[in-house]
Amino acid sequence: MQIILSHAYIDELEKNKTMNQTHIHLIITHLPIFGSILGGLVLGYGVFTGSKQTLIAAYLLLIISSLGAGIAYLTGEGAEETVEKIPGIVKSLIGHHEDLALIALISLVTLGISSIFGIIFTVKQSVFTSRIAYITLFISLISFSLVSYTGYLGGKIRHTEIQGTTTGGIQSDEDEKK
Repeated sequence: MQIILSHAYIDELEKNKTMNQTHIHLIITHLPIFGSILGGLVLGYGVFTGSKQTLIAAYLLLIISSLGAGIAYLTGEGAEETVEKIPGIVKSLIGHHEDLALIALISLVTLGISSIFGIIFTVKQSVFTSRIAYITLFISLISFSLVSYTGYLGGKIRHTEIQGTTTGGIQSDEDEKK
């Protein structure tokens, strides 16, 4: 498969070599999705094996995921301003994505806080170590569900192939000149 880029697009890339909030948003949004499920799986394994090192590694993954969710949320407004300028964007999709993003952020912040307590209880060998691990595992599953659906809604904003609609297809440079 060959990808043909127009000269105008390449020129625009050359002029605009810095990353903006839209770039950061699109890159970082994947971190809380994959981090929450990966951290949850590692945490589940740590609970199963009773390994303190594995529990701490899982908690660190979940904290990183929580931080990624915060960055994704903070860069969302800049991404919205960029996307609103694109013809054919459905603004109600942006609103749905934004509403659920706040709920997912709250869930992931809760997950991060629970993970901090998990590290403290695990290091201090508290009697609550097992209990906080199960609570954090439960929160990670909820967070993954929320953030993955938020990502799905975000994808629908720009990816017409998952909207259930069709477009006119890819145009070549010759089609654009007509």
